Amino acid sequence: MKKYVCPTCGYVYDPAIGDPDNGIAPGTPFEDLPDSWQCPLCAVPKSEFTEE
Repeated sequence: MKKYVCPTCGYVYDPAIGDPDNGIAPGTPFEDLPDSWQCPLCAVPKSEFTEE
């Protein structure tokens, strides 16, 4: 699965890890994240992430 990077802080969303602190289970593809999901470090919206 592809990883996606926050352009502001460099946080990498890795689908293998998910975002368990925010209710996103491991194995969740980036495309399946809710549109309201934001970078857990700096709150940049999902729409601004770029493919790594």
